[in-house]
Amino acid sequence: MLRTLLRAVPAIMLAVAATLTAPTALAATPAAPPAVAADPAAPGAFPVAYTDLTVSASGRSYSARVWYPGASAGANAPVAPGLHPGLAFGHGFFQDISKYESTLRHYASWGFITVTPKSQGGISPSHSGFADDLNAALTWLTAQNSTTGSRFAGAVDTSRYALSGHSMGGGAALLAASRNAAVKSVSTLAAAETNPSAVSASAALAIPAQYVGGSKDTIAGVENNQRKMYNAKPSPTQLRVITGGFHCGFVDNSGFGCDSGSISRAEQQRLTRAVTTTYLLYTLGLDSSLRDQVWGAAAQNLPGVVYAAKP
Repeated sequence: MLRTLLRAVPAIMLAVAATLTAPTALAATPAAPPAVAADPAAPGAFPVAYTDLTVSASGRSYSARVWYPGASAGANAPVAPGLHPGLAFGHGFFQDISKYESTLRHYASWGFITVTPKSQGGISPSHSGFADDLNAALTWLTAQNSTTGSRFAGAVDTSRYALSGHSMGGGAALLAASRNAAVKSVSTLAAAETNPSAVSASAALAIPAQYVGGSKDTIAGVENNQRKMYNAKPSPTQLRVITGGFHCGFVDNSGFGCDSGSISRAEQQRLTRAVTTTYLLYTLGLDSSLRDQVWGAAAQNLPGVVYAAKP
């Protein structure tokens, strides 16, 4: 079980440090897992911190914001003790990453170090390039984990990497996952078909993949996008369709050209956080107790979300 008392972690770490005399002994300290609350739709137990920086890795370089579990909340706070899974999140077409702040803060509160590239934001983005940017984010995290003086030194669980994204970013996340053996799970929000094809990329994936869509989406509708990806994807995979959900319901506020649905944005985002957080925690091996909420009766009977799966 993952369930731990977050506030006890700093005291435990200090006690361990006080008993060790060799400088290298701290490397053997067991990692603190993400703190798990009763309801993954609600915020997790970690304070939420963020930093703005430049990611440079794998021949890619771009500005990004990183949301992460902090020892305290706010800009540039220290990272919470322990090892934390890495997540790269891709924005939608012509969308600023600030529009995903509430969801990204949520993932950080559950222990995810989430890198959000600001790249490919123009009128003619490269889907393939965006996929490479997402993978570069994870490569960068691996390098930071072993870089003395980095904020993230010794804080990244490099064995637990995932990808996510909305619309174009969701399609790019699938492309990225098909190119990166380090990725263990992918979860997408209203993923849109890309060039090269996210449907074809889905067919090549052996890792778990989740497709979350909205039944009222008129921009990247379920039938022509997420369902095709789901149908192409071998197990394990699942399609979760939010009844009344809309394309722009996955962002914090709507802009020009947005659609609308039959449920509130707040309710759509609550359901989104519930299904994606449980999925990521379970498929990354962080909380085995969540199996029923991912593959079982709890998932199949969640009000407001239609469930299809190939476990």
